[in-house]
Amino acid sequence: MSTVSLGRSGPRVSGFGLGCMSMSGMYGPADRAESIATIHAALESGITLLDTGDFYGSGHNELLIHEALRAHPRDAVLLSVKFGALRDPANGWVGNDTRPAAMKNFLAYSLRRLGVDYIDIYRPARLDPQVPIEDTVGAIAEMVKAGYVRYIGLSEVGVDTLRRAAAVHPICDLQIEYSLVSRGIEDAILPACRELGIGITAYGVLSRGLISGHWSPQDAHAGDFRAHSPRFQPGNVERNLALVESLRALAAARGLSLAQLAIAWVTAQGADIVPLIGARRRAQLHEALGAQGQRLDAETLAALVRAVPRDAIAGTRYAPAQMALLDSERA
Repeated sequence: MSTVSLGRSGPRVSGFGLGCMSMSGMYGPADRAESIATIHAALESGITLLDTGDFYGSGHNELLIHEALRAHPRDAVLLSVKFGALRDPANGWVGNDTRPAAMKNFLAYSLRRLGVDYIDIYRPARLDPQVPIEDTVGAIAEMVKAGYVRYIGLSEVGVDTLRRAAAVHPICDLQIEYSLVSRGIEDAILPACRELGIGITAYGVLSRGLISGHWSPQDAHAGDFRAHSPRFQPGNVERNLALVESLRALAAARGLSLAQLAIAWVTAQGADIVPLIGARRRAQLHEALGAQGQRLDAETLAALVRAVPRDAIAGTRYAPAQMALLDSERA
């Protein structure tokens, strides 16, 4: 697999990363053995970047990755970890905490759960409105100097926050949703990242499965957070799936699956964008890897935008109450 530099200041990483969130219950039950096998298959394919969060399954995801990596050299894998999101015993979301002292506490637990001496990329999961970003990034920078963290990233923040953070310490990448049907970052956030030399690790490249070509309303499971996502709600989902179907012929004409076409579109947007493949099964991973090396010509790119114009998909972001908490929504 090809490698790219993650921003101006970051490490070289594989052209695709593996997002591990779905292995810890966010989309309903996941098979532990299959999840571990999927991580192994990703590493064997050349993927070096694994993305997780300490709140994925309240630590479950980090423990799973620890188990999967027991036989792998530490320096062969780059671990990207988000912190700060708070959960209660009922798996509810109860806020964000990015205070320096809290960050150091979260980091200590992540190091222990992952079984490592350092984390490659450490980032707050969301902006904490109670804590200046300068304080959070400055405290992570202390951990960089101490050797517990290698690089600093951000997640779901807007342009002002990007600039303020980068003034404190180099930021290697911004993790944010970006796909053919979620293109809001193109207005201001993506240009600012390119100006500042900050890479993009793009999650949601298949729009939470909506443009995978495989999901249908009958696939909903208990515990799947998509049950509360606007894009999957009655009235939206039917319209959205009809638009998705318009892409299927474009994919077939080029010998690609719909998922491969969607991933190839993201990679076509720039070498500074690394798609995170959210596979929890080997079959999903292998299909996604088929997008490697696919070069979409100008005619195909234009046809995709015509088939699914920007903002045509209904409810592609979050519920209004959640959007109010996203700094990236303010650009």
